[in-house]
Amino acid sequence: MSSKLETPIALEGLKLIIPLAVLTIVLFVLGWIVAGAAGLILTLFMLFFFRNPRRAVVQGDHLVVSPADGKVVAVKDVREDDYLHQDVKRISIFLSVLNVHVNCAPVRGTVENIDYKPGKFNIAAVEKASLENEQTSMVIVGHGCKILVKQIAGILARRIICYVKQGDVVEKGQRYGLICFGSRVDIFLPENCEIRVKVGDRVKGARDIIAVLK
Repeated sequence: MSSKLETPIALEGLKLIIPLAVLTIVLFVLGWIVAGAAGLILTLFMLFFFRNPRRAVVQGDHLVVSPADGKVVAVKDVREDDYLHQDVKRISIFLSVLNVHVNCAPVRGTVENIDYKPGKFNIAAVEKASLENEQTSMVIVGHGCKILVKQIAGILARRIICYVKQGDVVEKGQRYGLICFGSRVDIFLPENCEIRVKVGDRVKGARDIIAVLK
């Protein structure tokens, strides 16, 4: 894993945090206490939002870890015809603004495809967000199967970042992307896998097992 991705604050966040911190200092120096306090609160929130905690990753090629922090809002049997062309199980995870928004690879494998699609900005927790919202899809080939992971923008999200490219080998738990300000991550797994989560569960990316591959 690149050391760039192991920084405690996602580097994309520093582009916002540093100017905000400088502005906050200037406001306090000028004696604009209320405005400075507002700037300080916003700077601290940005530090919190763009945090990138290190996690102990569960070992075992057949174990699938969560690609994101958040709440499981759907576990469904669906037909996926855009990339996998087969019946699969889909797990949908909703990320609120309080969750870590750095995303991680659920398994070890080779990135077969990366595809960005523009779209709407529906509330990420609703079902239609999976089909209609702006999203970046990544297909990973590993452990004798293909797994699709989608980074999906929400009503507040206006930027999806993906660090990897086609042909890259990703390790399980590796940070591969980021969605800014409220979002959703869908993962599509082989139909015969054993799902280990249910709707309403709260999961941590890279740490929690969400499925077992056969």
